[in-house]
Amino acid sequence: MTLPDVTELFDTDEKCRELLERLRWPNGPECPRCRTKTLARLDARLMYCKECDYQFSVTAGTIFHDSHLPLTKWFMVTLLLCEAKKGMSANQIRRTIWGQHKGSYKTAWYLCHRIRAAMKEAQKPMLDGTLEIDETYVGGKPRKGMLPHERPTKEVVIGIRQRGGELRFIHAKDATSKTIREIVGEHVSEDVEVLVTDESVIYPYAFNEAQKSKHKTINHSREYVVGDVHTNTVESAFSLLKRGIVGSWHRVSAKHLPAYLAEMEFRFNRRKSSALFLDTLRHMITAPALTFEKLTA
Repeated sequence: MTLPDVTELFDTDEKCRELLERLRWPNGPECPRCRTKTLARLDARLMYCKECDYQFSVTAGTIFHDSHLPLTKWFMVTLLLCEAKKGMSANQIRRTIWGQHKGSYKTAWYLCHRIRAAMKEAQKPMLDGTLEIDETYVGGKPRKGMLPHERPTKEVVIGIRQRGGELRFIHAKDATSKTIREIVGEHVSEDVEVLVTDESVIYPYAFNEAQKSKHKTINHSREYVVGDVHTNTVESAFSLLKRGIVGSWHRVSAKHLPAYLAEMEFRFNRRKSSALFLDTLRHMITAPALTFEKLTA
């Protein structure tokens, strides 16, 4: 799906709503409260449930809920975030959609974060096969003359990459063996075949006895690849993340870092899918509403 495709196929709110209805209710519209299909359509936007006396639209209770923006703009911004390999800043979205001196940064920022919230998947399958695990640090660089207590605190991101499969980015509280063990327990299947890491001392203590026998390391002080033993694919994903932070977003707070990680992870895992745009809309129309108060709390 390209931007000309979106602007041509979904040039009115009615066309956008028609697609959202098909994505939210594949078997026909139903009431969000009582799940009945005994409905009356009041107009192109509103429906009425005769069972529980509830009036609603297809966007009720979703990421789109209570938004005054035209759905045509929602669709364009969604496509821009889907196709931006290294992400796109809210300021860039504002300039692209509204113009150089129009629109509100607050509106664009809130819009982007609602789309990111929909990209966060609640149910994720356990990873197996050959996995690469590594850690990286996100945060500002100390400026010249800074005292030790003035140096910026860096956030820890753990990356797990399944060869030929999915990527996971986890915002961790620290990079200790205990934390890594907890993350591995949440994301790594007992059927894993090989666990590949670098020579860091935290990993031998992060795996259980069964996993230790499958653990292989690469010593980056001497080499980067020995046969199939390397962490290059997870490090390439880290590279995209860092380019996104440095080149697109410029600054990411610790509070909202998980949202940016979810966006990168969602897009990376579907980078070869021709249905990325539709898949994103499907998540948006089924994800719960995100209020501005909750986002900024």
